[in-house]
Parts: sequence; C-alpha cells; structure tokens
Amino acid sequence: MHICCSVDSHYFLQQLKLHYPNEKLVGYFYNPNIHPYSEYILRVQDVRYSCDRLNIELFEGDYDLQGWLKATKGYENEPEKGSRCDICFDNRLTNTIKMAKKLDQKSFTTTLLMSPKKSQEKLSKIGEKLAKQYDIEFLFEDFRTNNAPAEQSSQSKEAKLYRQNYCGCLYALKDQREYQQKFAIELISNIGKQILPNSIEEKLNLYRQRDKLIKNNKKFEIVKIDFLNYRVLNAYVKISQNIVPSYFLIYSTIKNKKLKTKITTYQDGLAYAKNSKAIILNIDRLNKELNRNYKNTKELIYNPPLYQDEINLREKLTKIAYSNIAIIVLDNIPKENSLLFCDAISFDDTKECFFIW
Repeated sequence: MHICCSVDSHYFLQQLKLHYPNEKLVGYFYNPNIHPYSEYILRVQDVRYSCDRLNIELFEGDYDLQGWLKATKGYENEPEKGSRCDICFDNRLTNTIKMAKKLDQKSFTTTLLMSPKKSQEKLSKIGEKLAKQYDIEFLFEDFRTNNAPAEQSSQSKEAKLYRQNYCGCLYALKDQREYQQKFAIELISNIGKQILPNSIEEKLNLYRQRDKLIKNNKKFEIVKIDFLNYRVLNAYVKISQNIVPSYFLIYSTIKNKKLKTKITTYQDGLAYAKNSKAIILNIDRLNKELNRNYKNTKELIYNPPLYQDEINLREKLTKIAYSNIAIIVLDNIPKENSLLFCDAISFDDTKECFFIW
C-alpha cells in the first residue's frame, strides 16, 4: 500500500485490516513531491510511528525530488486536483507497483483515496490503467463514506499524529499560502543551525519528544497556542559603503526597513544608535552576555544561539522580552555613520506544544 501521510493512512490501514483480515499489509512510503526535505523527514517519521502502532511493515522509497520536478515541469501553475496531480499520482503509483513486484505482492492501493483533497475518480482511473499495464490488481476502497472523516480525525488526535496543513508539494504550498494570505514560513530556514519558532525543524523535535514520552508511559496532550511569530527576510549593516558581517537578534525591526544613524552612547561593548532606534553589541559583549566564545560575527551567523537565549538577552537589554527594537551584533562598534537595513515580518501564528500531566 502506498502511504502518503500518517493522518490518511492510520484510519485507512485499520479499515483494510477489518475488511481483509487474512491479508498481509505492507506499507510503502514514496512521496518525492513533498517539499522541503525537512517536511519529508517529518512525515515519514510520523508514518513509521503510525505503522509501528498498527504493527505494519513499512518500506521507504527514494526521495527523488529532481525526478519529480522534471516529471511535473510545465505544470507548475496547475490548481489542486489539476493535471499536475495526475502526473504526481502516476509517478508515485508506478513506483509503488515496482516495489510491489519486487516484494512479490499481488495487489496495490494508496492512502490517497482517503484524502478529501484528492479525486477518487482520478485515482481509480490511474490505478486501473497502471494495473493493466503492469499486470497487477489495483484495490479501490472508498472509506470516506458515512462518519469516516470524523472517525479518521478522532483517531489521528487520539494517536497524537502529526497533522500537516498542506498537501506536500512546493506549488500547492505556494498557492495555498497565497489564498490564505499567509507567509510560507515552510520555505525559510535559518542559514545557521537555529531552530526557529513553529518551523518544520521545531515540529520534528516536538514529535521526536512525543515518541519518547509515549515510550516512557508519560501522560500528555498536544495543545495549540497562539503567539507572535517572526522571520527576518533580509538584513545587513553598511559602514563606509561596505557591508560588514552582522547578526540581527530575533524580533529586530526597523521602521521603513532602513535607518541611517550613528552611535550616541557607548560603554563596555554596548552601544545605542541615535534616538535609541537600535542597540549594537560587539562580539565580545555578546560572548559575555551568553557565556559563549565566538571568534567573530561570521561564526555567530553560522552557529547562532538558541532562540530562547536571544529572547532572554532581548529582555535583559530592553526589559521587554518581545520588544521589537533592532538589536544587532557586529565585530566592532562603528565610529562612523552606519546604514542599518532590516526587512522582517512579525505575524500571528499558532504552534503546538506539550501539556504533560
């Protein structure tokens, strides 16, 4: 059985077990359409978790993103359920059949049949076409009827599965976020190793922790909280027409993005720009504040502190944890006039966290 995600497969697998009690079910995760790669890792991780709970053997195919992009070239602007999806279904099911043949299986199916965002009619036609082409049985089952969607949702919540909020591919994600008038934070990651709030990397850690809590028989719930999220899109500091290495702490904001300024107050590696519109630290002061040993700002950029450490430092310097004044780290405090540029967005967001009993 081709598995697209844990939410669609968890209920579907249990229904197959009920309807075919004497059959051995074999799962196959092949979804090179999923983007970015961290999201792919998160989804396959959750499918393994689900299959382990249901005692289903699972195989994982290759993440052939380049092959998928090549196959869908020219269909980038197709809507959801359009021709690009047909190509995607064909691509994934063909690979599933090849794996089924390799494992000497007599039939195949897909959990895509469970997804309300997928056309069962199209899946049925493509499945039957490929079944004839490769001489294998395609099993079509409609488990969406009656109260199935509600039961599926209930089971996924009970199992504490990862409930993704987009189909998977780059093009569908872009279109969905534009329709929602939301920023596609899934397409931005830190140049260093910092895990940003509500990023895919943060979710990866969260669901790995879920597995540990379950293994240790801990009682917990996954709850959603509203918070103010932030992403910096572009930021730099220019001194004497030269851009110098700089690091902007999270929640740094500059009105109208650009500020020409000079230092008016300076002491012990800490400086305030004119009218207190920005705070500048040299690397030595940052090391002192965070008890670190960065050689220079460039090293800081590629190996940043924890997100919470930046919040704590912001609160220490401004007395407000979520102040939005720009706090910038440089190798040295500039004596001459500087140009500070920061294109960043703050936005209302919702993230998951644990409530442990």
